[in-house]
Amino acid sequence: MDTSGIEKMLSELRSASQAAQNKPVGAAADVPAGGVSFAEALNNALKDVSAAQKEARAMAEDFSSGDSNTNLQDVMINLQKANLSFQQMVQVRNRLVSAYQDIMNMSV
Repeated sequence: MDTSGIEKMLSELRSASQAAQNKPVGAAADVPAGGVSFAEALNNALKDVSAAQKEARAMAEDFSSGDSNTNLQDVMINLQKANLSFQQMVQVRNRLVSAYQDIMNMSV
């Protein structure tokens, strides 16, 4: 399973957190030192998940249509990879929503 997009997003979150702790309030940091913005990393991760799901769906359709080059083991493995990457993205989304709610509940 290719988790490079998710790993990249997590590293961006860590670097943004460190940058926020070391910089004064009001300092703008649109693009971290790594060169990839948070929105871009999140978008890339979503595209990776979507691509994995499309590939798994295409393999399942090929297998169900009787394609002799597609075997059941590969179809099941790709379906599980797509499922795991989707679940991972849902967990990231849940963490982001939770962090947003924590920030909104802070008193200023």
